[in-house]
Amino acid sequence: MTVTLQRMPSPAAERPSVLRRRVRAAARRHGPPLAFYGALKLVGFCSFLYLLDSAGDFRTKHPRFGGGAHAWDVLATWDGWWYQQIALHGYDPKLVHVPGATGLITLEGNSAAFFPLYPALMRLTSAVTGLGSYGAGLLVSVVASFVTALGIYAVAEWFGGRRAGLAAAGLWAVWPGSGVEWAVYSDSLYVALAVWACYAVMTRRWLTAGVLTFTAGLNRPTAAALVAALAVAALCALREGRDGVLRPLLAMALAPLGLLGYLGWVGYRMGDWGGYFTLQSGAWAHSFDYGKQTFDVLTSVPVGHFTYLSAWPFADIIGVGVVLLAFGLLPLLFRLRPPAVLVVHTVLTLALVLGSQQIFANVSRYLLPCFPLFLPLAVAMRRLSLRVQCTVLGIAALASGSYAGYALFELGVP
Repeated sequence: MTVTLQRMPSPAAERPSVLRRRVRAAARRHGPPLAFYGALKLVGFCSFLYLLDSAGDFRTKHPRFGGGAHAWDVLATWDGWWYQQIALHGYDPKLVHVPGATGLITLEGNSAAFFPLYPALMRLTSAVTGLGSYGAGLLVSVVASFVTALGIYAVAEWFGGRRAGLAAAGLWAVWPGSGVEWAVYSDSLYVALAVWACYAVMTRRWLTAGVLTFTAGLNRPTAAALVAALAVAALCALREGRDGVLRPLLAMALAPLGLLGYLGWVGYRMGDWGGYFTLQSGAWAHSFDYGKQTFDVLTSVPVGHFTYLSAWPFADIIGVGVVLLAFGLLPLLFRLRPPAVLVVHTVLTLALVLGSQQIFANVSRYLLPCFPLFLPLAVAMRRLSLRVQCTVLGIAALASGSYAGYALFELGVP
């Protein structure tokens, strides 16, 4: 009798096969939302650049304030100019008074008003790829925007399945203010950190949530809302005894350190522990006024009055529409009974943004972190066929070149 010995595959030979299967599974799961977001965003981005080029106003503006030699130069103006300066030259925090100034602006602008994570990643990307500060900043933002789309997909899928997740990723591409997602701005990076921090809390990965929230605190001051949201969720977990004591407590302790650390460093360097807020108020007229200016805008724009602080009529009309949309979607979000982390993050972000004196035209981008507001629409849109979803969001993407991009960069001050 002949015995045939079958040679067993070695573990080393199995590893590439396992890796290929995992890559294919990841592509099947994550490819559609990334492709959907990318296609819609590309439509809006091209529409935006076409509007810039056809209007041509950027050619007559200062390269730092919405101008440049080419339409794409606009993507690195305004705040983008500051981020490039930090990436190239670092910080020198100071409170320098403008001689003889008596109005709202009494201090010279200083880069310390801009948080360090995004320019640090710009500098690292530049060193690794050889790109200049503009290219590095744009690359960081674009990559972060796709990471955000995947996170928003994951959160929406948790509520309404894959079709809802796909709609939510599409909404991220066309939402008012989305023009800064592919620009030298820190918004995409912050929302990426915020959405994945919230998802980590939802899936009870407390240490991951703490690290992400700590990192978000190094990127934008509105991370205070995210810190509070994580703290509330951790306290709920402690009360229910779901995840022990140590991990939620460690997450709570770690979460605020990035935000407090940067504010403390700026205060120390300026010789004024409230120096960051003094700079924001004196150099940019940004301060918390408990919603006084927001109320002024909301009662002025509907009657065609534009006499309030920093009026930019077209962009402000869009801003009013965004605020009304947010208030309309908030009760629909509550009906879904979302986890506490999403509710607290959304409500506090709204309160911080709408409770501040600022350039109201920026409201549409400042509210981008309120991604949970996408959920009611995404859950409703899952009933639509994929073809109808693509048609509706495709039209919105085409229009977003104006309402989400041009209105911010050329008809307002982003």
